[in-house]
Amino acid sequence: MRVAPYSMLLNDDNGSADRRSTRPQAPSGGRFRAPTRVEHPGIPDGADATRCGGSLIYFLLEAGDFSAWHRVRWTEEIWHLYAGGPVELHTIDKAGSHTCTTLDNSPAQLNPVTVVPAGCWQAARIADNSPWALCGCTVAPGFEFADFQMPPRAELLERFPHREILHALTRN
Repeated sequence: MRVAPYSMLLNDDNGSADRRSTRPQAPSGGRFRAPTRVEHPGIPDGADATRCGGSLIYFLLEAGDFSAWHRVRWTEEIWHLYAGGPVELHTIDKAGSHTCTTLDNSPAQLNPVTVVPAGCWQAARIADNSPWALCGCTVAPGFEFADFQMPPRAELLERFPHREILHALTRN
């Protein structure tokens, strides 16, 4: 699922906020636009019914490190780039298609958020030789390690044809 970039909230002429694409946030004040909404999948059969409603982590990637191929079986994961980067977020969907989304908060790109659908494989690394990137990952319902899967490289290579990126972003 692609999240609309926040550049749509800016006036192309001078970079100021474009009020026409937002609406008032009452009663707290300010203006907002919701670029995406995630459907609540409910708690899957066999899952802990006491799980939290949502969770957020800060995630720091440094030069030479990466987030290895993994998936969260039941929940969508929203990635946010706060600072540094850009970050390449690679996904393989349920049909086996590979996609690379670049999270970038530079004025030229303004694409700091994306959603990884539930059950999709994902991996991330810093793009463009950046020294670091500070991200956030939001999961709802909340993250539980019981939903986390990170198979060995050989298993992924048997399932998917994307050999180069699978080799690059696995640890074993």
